Amino acid sequence: MITMHIYKINGGKPLNGFIEADGAKNAALPIIAASILTDEVCLLGNIPQLKDVENMIAIAKHIGSNCSGDNANCLIRIETSKIVNSEINYNLAGKLRASFLFAGAMLAVNGYVKIAMPGGCDIGLRPIDLHLKGFSLMGAAVVKDGGFVTLEAPDGLCGAEIYLDFPSVGATENIMIAATAANGTTTIKNAAAEPEIVDLANFLCEMGAEITGAGSDNIEIKGRNKMHGTIYNIVPDRIEAGTYMAAAGAAGGDVTIKKVNPVHLEPVTLKLREAGIYVEEGIDYVRVVSGGRGSILPIDIRTLPYPGFPTDMQAQMAAFLTQASGTSLITETIFENRFQYVGELNRLGAVIKLNERTAVVSGTDKKENVFLTGTAVEATDLRGGAALVIAALSAKGETCVSNVEFIERGYRDITGKLSSLGADIISYGNC
Repeated sequence: MITMHIYKINGGKPLNGFIEADGAKNAALPIIAASILTDEVCLLGNIPQLKDVENMIAIAKHIGSNCSGDNANCLIRIETSKIVNSEINYNLAGKLRASFLFAGAMLAVNGYVKIAMPGGCDIGLRPIDLHLKGFSLMGAAVVKDGGFVTLEAPDGLCGAEIYLDFPSVGATENIMIAATAANGTTTIKNAAAEPEIVDLANFLCEMGAEITGAGSDNIEIKGRNKMHGTIYNIVPDRIEAGTYMAAAGAAGGDVTIKKVNPVHLEPVTLKLREAGIYVEEGIDYVRVVSGGRGSILPIDIRTLPYPGFPTDMQAQMAAFLTQASGTSLITETIFENRFQYVGELNRLGAVIKLNERTAVVSGTDKKENVFLTGTAVEATDLRGGAALVIAALSAKGETCVSNVEFIERGYRDITGKLSSLGADIISYGNC
């Protein structure tokens, strides 16, 4: 019999105590790609120990980087003295969406890259057209054929004014990275403004780039600067922290999450407060105090690019709102397949109905003694899997969550962290 890695969760226990957020996966991945812009050493700190990070490092090694790590101190050392392989096959690129960020870095360093179309969670269409539009405007020849993209700029890239039809995080990052080597100034209009964009810009500036406007919708990059090695610490993971905030709100208790930037968490904080949850903000921590089911008010959520409510927190908040006393609405404006988890939440006893891109979440009722009830469920993607864990913490009885490899792409030791807060959760074999 094949042993399947699952989480067993006995719900109904409040969460109490302190945990720390790791470094942001969505900041670490583009920064790892950008590290190949120099032939000197980049020492990256606060790197989360996640499968997606391992896969990005594997690609860097394939390209020719000398990579070593100190897991105990969350450090990675990257040195790319020479590009030895300019082609990235599907076995590497297909494992995660962020693999395509090496396209901009390779164009900047080598003037050529052939890379397989990227993979990642199936949460909806995430075309690379905006990335390619930016590269083309900077003078790169672009060819798509047989599941590969070939990009060439043998005479170098030229600065350009690039308008993004949607403020794509990945396209903004890729164009920023490539523009560091362009001859002249590149302006990205309608750029993404997420904290991870700012973190990448800060890292690139530490390497010698000239970038202004990161965090706004208008970013300017002056190219052709000599890039050098640096030491840099990754920003805290706002989505991981937000997930534990939602878990504490749903299960009830008193949880403090340390090593965070509360400003980055404001969209989540404000929605939790709107739902009646007490959230205290410190310099580098947030504290969530909740009475759990029966004390939560229904609210409406609409996902939007930053500083709007993050799409990466939509599923977790749906699980949280199953504990509200009333009906909530969640509208997803970014990824059309982001509600794949709904069927699994409904298996636990949630009542969620979908109307195109809006989910109608009917909360449980403490007065009528209506509970979520434990059962076997499957994670459909990273954030949907996290939502199932939150729901299971709030459910009556035992829940078995399978396909947890999705969850572990974005959460290091989620079972250990939740156990330290009093949750009854273990990683196990077959349920």
